[in-house]
Amino acid sequence: MRRRITFVGALFLLIFAILFLQLNDLQIVKANSLADAPGNYSAIIKAFSTPRGEILTANGQVMAMSVPSSSQYKFQRVYPHGSLYSDVTGYYSLIYGTSGLEYEYNQYLEGKVATPSSFSQLLSKSYTTDSLVTTIDSKLQATAYKALGALKGAVVALNPKTGAVLAMASNPTYNPVPLASPSGTVEEDAWKSYNANSQQPLLNRAISRAYPPGSTFKIVTTSAIFDHDPKLARVNFPPVATIALPETTHHLHNYAYEVCGGELPVLLAVSCDTGFAQIGLRLGASNLHAEAENFGFNQVPPIDLPGAAASTFPPTSFFSQNLPQLAFSAIGQGDDQATALQMALVGAGIANDGSIMAPHVLSRIISNQDSTVLSYQPKVWKVATSPSTAAKVAQLMVGVVKNGTATGIALPGIEIAAKTGTAQTTLTRHSNIVGQSDNWMVAFAPVQDPKIAIAVVVPKQVGLSANPTGAQYAGPIVKAMIAAALGVKP
Repeated sequence: MRRRITFVGALFLLIFAILFLQLNDLQIVKANSLADAPGNYSAIIKAFSTPRGEILTANGQVMAMSVPSSSQYKFQRVYPHGSLYSDVTGYYSLIYGTSGLEYEYNQYLEGKVATPSSFSQLLSKSYTTDSLVTTIDSKLQATAYKALGALKGAVVALNPKTGAVLAMASNPTYNPVPLASPSGTVEEDAWKSYNANSQQPLLNRAISRAYPPGSTFKIVTTSAIFDHDPKLARVNFPPVATIALPETTHHLHNYAYEVCGGELPVLLAVSCDTGFAQIGLRLGASNLHAEAENFGFNQVPPIDLPGAAASTFPPTSFFSQNLPQLAFSAIGQGDDQATALQMALVGAGIANDGSIMAPHVLSRIISNQDSTVLSYQPKVWKVATSPSTAAKVAQLMVGVVKNGTATGIALPGIEIAAKTGTAQTTLTRHSNIVGQSDNWMVAFAPVQDPKIAIAVVVPKQVGLSANPTGAQYAGPIVKAMIAAALGVKP
């Protein structure tokens, strides 16, 4: 009998020890992870019952803030300007979580228990928040959306010397206000509406969607000439409308079958496809691929926003079995894909003596006492090319504005460097067939002391006979942005 009692006693002690260890594991070891678990309703109530820091533009305009609420949650997230900044701020939703800066810097924005400084504060818990000051210029952001109008597309404007994102617009966009509603029904209805929209308003086209860059990629091809085979800059290509492609019976033709040729300054100014296709074939796949990667292709730009996509350029091995595609890749077509952010970085690299600064939206984090908690320090992401090559390419891009395809963006007294792009997504051979094209422009100004580098993409423009061009659709947007950045009339 005593043996049984001892056994039962030992069994109860073992069970007690297991329970004790389990409780300690839950209350101490796993406490934080359980508290932050997505399905923890008490954690959700806590998050929406505490204040949250503001998100501000560089010039102090409030992009997002929390205000007291009469609902079961004590605070509600508010976006005073609706959709204007939504692709930057993202949303803060009870049901669907966070996106954009709300996600990226959540640890700073969420309310924290304030350190008590008096006896009364010991008895009642109070909270403090940090706020984000971004690099976004409210004037440029508004200009971007106004210039886009009803056009689907994206705009990215950077400070080429620091990598600061001055403006980021994606159209069509969405209003984050209903996604921050204390009403679950309102949130769900908005979410369903946005996701059912074939235009994908929740997609940030500026950083998450890549398109064929068209002739804006000739900035990279031109840089490759000076970096890998400078003698190509002096080759005089005969004026032609088409060229035969190697290892095939197919031909590559100029836009609208125009006849063009000459040396590099003329080829870039008029955006001569046949000339640059031949340059690409002479440069070779390895040189062109290396140059593309130096400019950031095949890598995700290190921007402090979630969802950024890599732009792509085919590997060298791809062309060994498909040499004609090298001619198309040299002019930004074929399998080339680029985001608006990537092409803005290409332009910024040329503007900044060959160095591409890491793109960033955060300027600094400040406490509720306006002291700086964290300040962003600019850093180089890629050394794309040499200062010598960058200077040569910049001057050739000036020629595009002075006497080439981008004359329409000229501003009195300001030297602008630019490159247009018209990537044909539906090729046409007969004037009565409707074609589509992705329209681009990359630019920076003033050339001697660049303040802004910009990329605009307006995809899938439909036109009869001659397809619409980057100069026609992206050009006016670029001009408006440069004028706003430099404080002049467009």
